Amino acid sequence: MAGKKDYESRAEELLQPIAEAHQVSIYDVEYVKEGKEWYLRAYIDKPGGVNINDCENVSREFSTALDQEDLIQDAYILEVSSPGLGRQLKKDRHLQNSIGEEVIVKLYEAENGQKELTGTLQTFDKKVIVITDEDNQERQIERNKIAQIRLTLDF
Repeated sequence: MAGKKDYESRAEELLQPIAEAHQVSIYDVEYVKEGKEWYLRAYIDKPGGVNINDCENVSREFSTALDQEDLIQDAYILEVSSPGLGRQLKKDRHLQNSIGEEVIVKLYEAENGQKELTGTLQTFDKKVIVITDEDNQERQIERNKIAQIRLTLDF
């Protein structure tokens, strides 16, 4: 049986030409277990955002490609959607595209009494991300201490 990461990367390879044909980009692909169910989730995006028709069309073709490839033998639920406004920044390409944006950084353990930091993403490398907080103070946060990074929701 192939591993989770293999499923994700192979699924992304199958999805790439479908996404290109529908003029959307792949934001992320994840294969996760929630409760007793496995989910293969594909997040797609485009300038101005995706709509329900984009998701439906990509989902239909992606499902067919997955069935033809017989990539995942176990039962799973396929979901194709937008990454959303408060999208998670998991990969370096997500961080790169979000420089200058306001983010929420959740830590595994509290530092100086804080487990959640908010600021503008300035830069990053393999070891740290750098944000500027509301007091215009630069904060370097070690990536191995970060549980999650998301864009903030601004209404």
